[in-house]
Parts: sequence; C-alpha cells; structure tokens
Amino acid sequence: MSRKGKFWKTESTFAYLLLLPALVFLIIFMFYPIAYVLLMSFFEVNKLSELVSFSGLSNYRYMFARPEFRQIIIRSCVWTALAVAAKTAIGLIIALLLNVEFRGRKIARTLLILPWASSVPISAMIWQWTYNNDFGLLNHTLQTLGINPPIWLAYPRSAFFACLWVDIWCGIPFMALVFLAGLQAIPQELYEAAEVDGAGSLAKFRSVTLPLLSGVLTVATLLSTLWTFNDFNVIYILTTGGPGTSTDILITYIYKYAFQYLRFGPAAAMAVITFIILLIVSLVYARTYFREEGAT
Repeated sequence: MSRKGKFWKTESTFAYLLLLPALVFLIIFMFYPIAYVLLMSFFEVNKLSELVSFSGLSNYRYMFARPEFRQIIIRSCVWTALAVAAKTAIGLIIALLLNVEFRGRKIARTLLILPWASSVPISAMIWQWTYNNDFGLLNHTLQTLGINPPIWLAYPRSAFFACLWVDIWCGIPFMALVFLAGLQAIPQELYEAAEVDGAGSLAKFRSVTLPLLSGVLTVATLLSTLWTFNDFNVIYILTTGGPGTSTDILITYIYKYAFQYLRFGPAAAMAVITFIILLIVSLVYARTYFREEGAT
C-alpha cells in the first residue's frame, strides 16, 4: 500500500483533517482574544493596548473598590433576571395561543417573527424615536389621552425600564417560536389521555405541557440569559448608559472603559468578571438540564 493510501486509511484521520480549519479559526478568532484579554487584566496597559508591566490583581481591586462598579454588577443581574422572566412568560403565552387552530394563524406567526427578524440596532433606533419627548408616538398618544408623560430617557428609573422594555420586545419572538416548536413536538395522544382522566386545561398544562417542555425551557432561557446579559445595542443606542451611568450594564461599561477612557487594564478585568459570571450561569443551567435528561 502506498504512503498516501496509508494516510487516508482511517476515517478518524480524515475527520480530524476536516475539523482542522474550524479549529484553526477558533484558535485565532476566539481562544487567542480570550487569552489575551485574560493576560491584559493582570498588566498595566498603555493607550495603545500594549502590555507595560505586571500588576497582579490591581485592576480587579481598582474596579471592586468603585461603588459604581458594584452597582453596575447588581443592575446587570437585575436587568437580566427581569428581561428573561418577562420574555419567557410572554413568549410561552404567545406560543400557547399560536398553537391553537384559528383563522389567520399563519399571518399571526409571520407577524411574530418581524421584531426578531429586523436588525436590533434599527429596532432600538425606532424605539428611541418613539420615546422622544417632542415628537415621539408614545408621548403623543399619552398626551392625547390626557396623561402627562415623563421624559422617558432623561431620568434614571424611567430610562432603565424604557431600555428594559425594548430588550423584552426584541427577545419575545425568539422565545415564542422556540416554545411553539416545542409544543408542536408534544404528542396529542397525551392530551387526549389526560382528558380521559378528567384533566382540565390547567391540569393538562401542569402535568403534560410543562414537563415535556422543560428541556426547551432550560435551553431557551439559557440562551436568552447570555444574550440579555451582553445586550450592548439596546442600551447604547437608547441612552449610551445614561443619564450618567444609571442604565449601564457590564458590557456597556466595559466599552466605555476600553474605547472612551482607554483604560484597557480595568476593562479587561471587567471582561474576565463577566466571563466568569456567565460561565457559572451556564454550568448551573447545564447541570440542571442534564439532571432532567437523566431523570427522563
């Protein structure tokens, strides 16, 4: 047998060669940047993002010593928890409604996709115009109804909830479509058997729908958590983190430190902290998911 024939002898060798380009791509564009950011977090870094001198944990100590940074961590967690809970609840309700036969269901499903299919920056810009105090549709509608509206993006609390609603609005279609796919995978015979046993709608939802949809719920909420925690576009377009830093979350604060203040060391430390938080969340979700899979 020739040397070439021996080289292609095993299928595993061929499979590894096919995977090699993807591995090289991951190393260059994913693993190397992560490793470099981790390295930067332990160094003094100049404004050209060059490593100057080893500083140990000073970048981490500097950030945790700032009350503002601790508030932003809490705000990021609250932002994520509220948004994911709302997306999950509203998405599940919409999925249940669209899983029922009615006239115009295909049109309703198509309309549901539009907020998710459109670009998030474009959606955020449209909502920015909607919130505008002078010519925004929202304030105009409220004034027509005799309600004195706030200047939505000018005050910390109203700006936070205005950004939160836009993030929820952009994320609902994904959750609804995923849940709808999960609902359609549930055999109708199970519902029929539950009806024979005298189960009502609520009982069928608790005993059939939720248990069989639990895997989909886990995966969908994990993805939504990761995306929401890192939702840069909505906040930066609507408020750029303002007023002050009252609507900043970790990802927008990292951007400001890195590309506005040119403090790459503290920005790298914050990026590592963000990575650790999301890694812990992912591991908890993965453990929950595989425990449920093992139980079934």
